[in-house]
Amino acid sequence: MNQTDPLSEALGNVRLSGAIFLDAELSAPWGFASPPSSAGAHLIAPSAEHMVLFHLLVEGRASVRLPGQPRLALEAGDIAILPLGDAHELWNGRGAELTDSSVLLPKILEGAVVSERGGGGGPVTKFICGYIGCDRQARRFFLAGLPPLFKVNIRRGSTGAWIESTIRHLASDREPAGAGRSALLAKLAEALFIETLRCYMSELPRQRTGWLAAARDSAVGRALGAIHREPARPWTVASLAEQAGMSRTVFAERFTRLLGEAPLGYVARCRMQLGARLLETTDDTVLEVALNAGYESEAAFNRAFKREFDVPPARYRMQRRRGDRTAANSDAQ
Repeated sequence: MNQTDPLSEALGNVRLSGAIFLDAELSAPWGFASPPSSAGAHLIAPSAEHMVLFHLLVEGRASVRLPGQPRLALEAGDIAILPLGDAHELWNGRGAELTDSSVLLPKILEGAVVSERGGGGGPVTKFICGYIGCDRQARRFFLAGLPPLFKVNIRRGSTGAWIESTIRHLASDREPAGAGRSALLAKLAEALFIETLRCYMSELPRQRTGWLAAARDSAVGRALGAIHREPARPWTVASLAEQAGMSRTVFAERFTRLLGEAPLGYVARCRMQLGARLLETTDDTVLEVALNAGYESEAAFNRAFKREFDVPPARYRMQRRRGDRTAANSDAQ
C-alpha cells in the first residue's frame, strides 16, 4: 500500500457495506420524494451505524435537491451523493408528481434489485440507486466536511466507467439471480463510492477544508496516512510534523485549519475507532484491547471510550454483537 495514501489507510479501518436497490427506467414526468435514510436504515442495513445514499444517472437527465434548496442538475455519468442520507427529491419533467419512495421498501427488503419502469411518456431517464452502510466514525473521517449533496461525473476516468458498466449489466439483468450476484453488486457499490470520493478529492478547490482536503494536502496527508496506519503508536506533534516534513508550529496550524481539530485530538479518535473495531472483531480482554489501541491502562481506555460511545467497552461489545446476530438472522430469513 502506498504509504502516502491516507484515503486507503482510512478506508481500510472502516467497515463498509454497500448495496444496489433500484434499477429505474422512467419517462418524464416522474419523481420521487425520499425520506432520510435513518427512517429505514434499521431495516435495510441493521448492522450499519450510518447510511450514505447515492443515485447514478445512466441515461437522460434528472434533478435532485434537498427540501428548500436549489436543484442540482444531473446528466448521464453523474452520481449524486448524499453523505448524511438526508431527505431529498429526485425528478425529471415539468409537473412531476413526487411518489414517496418508501413504497419501494417492502420490495427492497426482499433483497433483490427493484426494477421500476413507467412514467409519463416523455424523454427517458435511466438511473441506479444504492447505499453505503458504514461505521459512525466515517462521518468524522472521510465524510467530514462534505456538502450534504454533491455530484461527480464518474465517466471522466476509465475506472469509474468500468465500474458503472459492470453495475449496469448486473443490475438490469432480468434473469434469475445467479450465485453471488448480490455480493458482487455490494462490492461494486463500495467500489463506486470509493471512486466517487477519489474523483471529488481530485477536483476540490485549493481553499476547501475537511478530511478529503487534508488528505490531498501533500504534507498533512502524509501525517494522516501514518496515523491511520499506526494509530496506537505514541504519536506526538513533533513526530507527526516529522512525518509531514514540516516544523511543529506550521504543521499544527495547517492540520487544525484543514481538519478543525488538533493533531493529538485526531489521534485519540483514531485510537477509539481501533478499540471499537477490536472489541467487535476479537475476543481480547478489555485490557488487551486498551493496550493494543495505545492506552497505558484499562481505566484510561474505559473513561475515553465511554466519553466517545456513551457506554463502557464491555457493554459496547455486547450490543454490537447482538446487533450483528440480529442482522445475520434477518439476512437468513
